[in-house]
Amino acid sequence: MTGRPHLPPEPFFLDRPDGSRRFCLLHAPAGSRAAGCVLYLHPFAEEMNKARRMAALQSRAFAAEGLAVLQIDLLGCGDSSGDFGDASWAAWVDDGLAASRWLRERYAGAPLWLWGLRAGTLLAQAVHRQLQAPAHLLYWQPTPSGKQHLQQFLRLKRAAAIAGTDAGAGGTTLPPTPRALLDRGEPVEVGGYWLSPALASGLDGATLAPPTAPAPGTRLVWVEQGDGTEPAPASATVLRDWAVAGVQPEVHVVAAPPFWQTVEVEEAPAFIAASTAAIPGAGSPP
Repeated sequence: MTGRPHLPPEPFFLDRPDGSRRFCLLHAPAGSRAAGCVLYLHPFAEEMNKARRMAALQSRAFAAEGLAVLQIDLLGCGDSSGDFGDASWAAWVDDGLAASRWLRERYAGAPLWLWGLRAGTLLAQAVHRQLQAPAHLLYWQPTPSGKQHLQQFLRLKRAAAIAGTDAGAGGTTLPPTPRALLDRGEPVEVGGYWLSPALASGLDGATLAPPTAPAPGTRLVWVEQGDGTEPAPASATVLRDWAVAGVQPEVHVVAAPPFWQTVEVEEAPAFIAASTAAIPGAGSPP
């Protein structure tokens, strides 16, 4: 870490065309220029809160390297307008595009990175597909399949329903599955979060598949937790697809706690070290 001077985090609201607002936090180097700019797209539901500490630590580390980092609370999340149940996948993608435009206008000419964690990687991928300009990608603990991620989330609801039935009178009929409710257009509550059919549908169809023709020079830095040197099998499949598409991923498998889901707030210095070493070398925009 170079330890360049950087400014205190700057909170502000990003106004949206419908009159709603998104809470943002900017970590920036001193001065008006930046070696690059990074948009952080947070994970899904409670994982967002679990990961706030790590997002802040990495943002500070990037700012000390001369990078400007924008953290945005998506529609219905954190301190932004709306409730979680108001969110849709399309609205979240639009939030990501708006935040990307803000960074590009503020730091014209600086390479743009989309940094996602868990389901945030799926969102970053969706934003990347719709950007009208090149961008690099930093993926933390990527979630290759939105369908699988949604299924895991909905299992929390199903498990609670089964437990409630077991605790009641014998022979009680199980309620409709969360998936069945979503399929017929009804929101479901999971772990204190109301999930809309529009958000579930978008997540369900999201993948990390590469674009057909990535912009020349596009970089993909992939950081995931593991005990060895090889990524998980599901990750390896996606990484091969990116290599075939012409982008050779830079893969880091690091020993670290699953900070996005631990009971206590955890830190994972290995994630920060790998990312901080990789990003400043981005050079010119692709």
